[in-house]
Amino acid sequence: MIRPYILSETNWRHLKQETIDLAILPWGATEAHNYHLPYGTDNYQAEGMVHRAAEMAWKAGHKVMVLPTIPYGVNTGQPDIYLDMNLNPSTQLAILKDLVTVLHRQGIYKLLLFNGHGGNDFKPLVREVGLHFPEMFISFCFFPAMLDKSAYFQEKGDHADEMETSLMLYLHEDLVLPKTEWGSGANKKFKISAFNQGGVWAERKWSKVTEDTGVGNPAYATKEKGEAFFTEVCKNLAHLFGDICQADLNDLYQ
Repeated sequence: MIRPYILSETNWRHLKQETIDLAILPWGATEAHNYHLPYGTDNYQAEGMVHRAAEMAWKAGHKVMVLPTIPYGVNTGQPDIYLDMNLNPSTQLAILKDLVTVLHRQGIYKLLLFNGHGGNDFKPLVREVGLHFPEMFISFCFFPAMLDKSAYFQEKGDHADEMETSLMLYLHEDLVLPKTEWGSGANKKFKISAFNQGGVWAERKWSKVTEDTGVGNPAYATKEKGEAFFTEVCKNLAHLFGDICQADLNDLYQ
């Protein structure tokens, strides 16, 4: 069944008569996720969430359109992890400028970047592109920060951890290796304590931080946890999509 809110599935017959208020761009990565999750984990998660949320928003009468997922992200800290693919931030900026140019030319002035990968940092990109396209309202969100993860998951982590493993068990269990194949996700911290306490940052060299490429213990992951977290994120996203669609760009502040 054709979903009219997904650009890669819809058609000119439909779009010729349509007016879109909000474009949504899922942006993920292609990288190793511990031993047991697929390289496309970030893309599967991001795409699954925006597709479900867009369906909810569309049924509520909001004119949203999900653009095809960009499957490559910033992986500058992982050059020696086999087939981890990298886009430099400058390349992301060029891609974003080109896509915003299309939307702007066609009168779609609202764009939400849905980030599925922790290595992507869209704030400076949005600042620069927004300067050149002042009519555009460009925003982004990163789904792990949308909810209190501790209410759903027992173990902390940020890569191929309990959260991501649970989500993939729910979304694509066929792509998850058996539990006997899961790595522990054990990882090293900086010896300089300030880098572990917040407010100070340096890029982690992935192969020196973790042996299995995971950061966070996935052992307690379940499909049920993944479904609960996924469902709540999608509800929040659908409300966000609707609110942006209805927003008056000339009256955004109170």
